[in-house]
Amino acid sequence: MSEGEIRIYVACLASYNNGILHGAWIDANQDPYDIWGEVSAMLALSQIENAEEWAIHDYEGLEGVSISEYEGFESVSNKAAFIEQHGALGGKLIEYYGDLEDAQKAIDEQYAGEYESLSDFAQELTEQATVIPDNLVYYIDYERMARDLEINDVLAIETRHDQVHVFWAH
Repeated sequence: MSEGEIRIYVACLASYNNGILHGAWIDANQDPYDIWGEVSAMLALSQIENAEEWAIHDYEGLEGVSISEYEGFESVSNKAAFIEQHGALGGKLIEYYGDLEDAQKAIDEQYAGEYESLSDFAQELTEQATVIPDNLVYYIDYERMARDLEINDVLAIETRHDQVHVFWAH
């Protein structure tokens, strides 16, 4: 597997039920019909005649997103494309919202940007909205402001150390 590849392992259930491991790793980031084509080809190579049932037994590269055993290939393809486009952030958004459509809406309509910390976001927001006198700069607690923002106003998703993605909670 190459770095970042998103794929699923689809098993032939007729083989599996007869104690034979037969399946294929398939690129999930492709058209659902292409995924089905690869599954059909795998089933055609089964030692069990007329094999037609399949199940997803494993997956990789989905950044923590779960795929069910009988998830539709359109859903798999859409999730893979979203994660391919947005990386770890995409996976965390799908996990948080539990729904790809809501995750996409958050990216499109609520994204406020990437910061080293939520307190950096609070500082930028404050400095854009207010002129702070030099003698008061050292009295502002951006950490506390960040905590308050996270309680009611924003969703902060950390994808790695010093990388926080901020979304407005509206």
